[in-house]
Amino acid sequence: MTALLIILAAIALLFIGYVFYGSWLAKQWGIDPAKKTPAEEKADGVDYVSAKPAVLMGHHFSSIAGAGPINGPIQAAVFGWVPVFLWCVIGGIFFGGLQDFGSLFASARNDGKSVGEIIKASMGKTSKKLFIIFALLVLILVIASFVNVVAGTFATAADAAGNIAFGIVRNPTGPQTTAMISLLFIVLAIVYGILTNKCGLKTLPATAIGLVGIVLAVVIGLNFGFAMSRTSWIVFIGLYITVASLVPVWILLQPRDYLSSFLLYAMMGLALIGIIMSAITGNATFELPAFTGWSTKIGPMFPALFITVACGACSGFHSLISTGTTSKQLDNEKNAKAIGYGSMLIESALGIISLIAVGMVSKNFIVDGAFKGAPPVAFASGIAKMFGFVDQNNAIYALLTLAVSVFALTSLDTGTRLSRFMFSELFLKEGEATYKDAANPIRKVLAFPLFGTVLMVVIGCVLGGLSLSQIWGLFGAANQLLAGIALMAVAAWLGQVGKNNKMFFIPMIFMLAATLTQLVRTVIAKINIFTGAAQAAGPMWGHWFQFVFAAAMAVLAVILVIEGAKTFSKQCKK
Repeated sequence: MTALLIILAAIALLFIGYVFYGSWLAKQWGIDPAKKTPAEEKADGVDYVSAKPAVLMGHHFSSIAGAGPINGPIQAAVFGWVPVFLWCVIGGIFFGGLQDFGSLFASARNDGKSVGEIIKASMGKTSKKLFIIFALLVLILVIASFVNVVAGTFATAADAAGNIAFGIVRNPTGPQTTAMISLLFIVLAIVYGILTNKCGLKTLPATAIGLVGIVLAVVIGLNFGFAMSRTSWIVFIGLYITVASLVPVWILLQPRDYLSSFLLYAMMGLALIGIIMSAITGNATFELPAFTGWSTKIGPMFPALFITVACGACSGFHSLISTGTTSKQLDNEKNAKAIGYGSMLIESALGIISLIAVGMVSKNFIVDGAFKGAPPVAFASGIAKMFGFVDQNNAIYALLTLAVSVFALTSLDTGTRLSRFMFSELFLKEGEATYKDAANPIRKVLAFPLFGTVLMVVIGCVLGGLSLSQIWGLFGAANQLLAGIALMAVAAWLGQVGKNNKMFFIPMIFMLAATLTQLVRTVIAKINIFTGAAQAAGPMWGHWFQFVFAAAMAVLAVILVIEGAKTFSKQCKK
């Protein structure tokens, strides 16, 4: 019954937040349904492509979610369910939702441009350059992290003789099944894109065909898997995300994310049914304590809780998606609230569901104040237990694990395209819309889409291939620091155009304080290792990598915060 009360309270609070706070934000900023969006004014058939609200909702939700709202809340559950519950709800309504909605609106009013361009409009060219460099560092971590996750999820283990199968196999293992279904998803997305954009098929019948295709993909994947080594998968993923980031959004990005979102919706629906069933039948008992203490093995609650939960409450990566791909597909400003603010609150609900799932099996995964195991496994185990299954050999467990795994590729697709946008922006001057407009031949090459894409993919894949645990440690803090800077950027722009930005200041200051604290803690920990005051775990150069990255991001962030403070000071004097 505890689990049921938790989810009902979360849904009620998030719904109230959407109806009242979300509507108040829209009124304060002046959402105008009559105003043309960048997707209409700058339609190019490649990046600026108007999308139906349901399709864009699917793209945005799939891109911002990934495995984040499952991994984060489950790992943060070591603090107990009350802190995670409060941060998912409060953070979603007043922090994450504010950032996502505000970023989408600001970009829609700035020709679909990125946060970097929004910063330039209010804080100057230097701040824009610094932000783009910071964002590219974060995107390298995104690509590296998810390449590592996807390759590890898909890879086939070697047999006793050290051989690894290649190609289609019968009676597939879990990784081979997941790999095959993910490959079929790519083909299905292309077919959907052609049907809706070239053959004129309406969204409803195309969706019906897509859903049938998803079922067929799952059936095929359960019977025929695809086997490759981890290294082969890294090469394949690198090639795939390079192509996916360059082709028109209607071919892969829009349809893949839209169809993938149905897996996520189904997963959430299945979880809700499981929670209700467990309350009625008693199949599972919520065993997670309400509160375990102010400090655990992952660190003190401030800042560890707010860094770890991440996507379940607030994530800087969302601002890049809102301003990088979503704003270029928005068909009407009136849909910005549902897509920007609503998607974040749904993600917060998924974070609460993840918390409940691990609460059902917490004795198996939370040991001595630390989380042990893989969060997707804990999630699937918890939901399966609600339905009365006590082992992992059941269809519900398999489908839940599959749904979690599929979304890592979605985050890679979008992250790589964002890298392309921002890398080109770094080398274009005022009045230069594309690389073709660059007067300097060197800048023309650097701003060429293929150059930046390949460079970012190669760096990300190399780091991802190394399987460095340090990458994940950096990603959490860097991602949340990006959220603080994005909040600052939108607040500065709103202040410049004369709109209410006061609601941004508390979330902005809090996120900056939490993340800078975490980065400073990381730098100090690495110094202790280098001086011999602490023992190193893993390769020493990995600690140097984390030290340099953390220090560089902290310095860039501090410079941007100083520039932001100057901007706000000038606005207050007007």
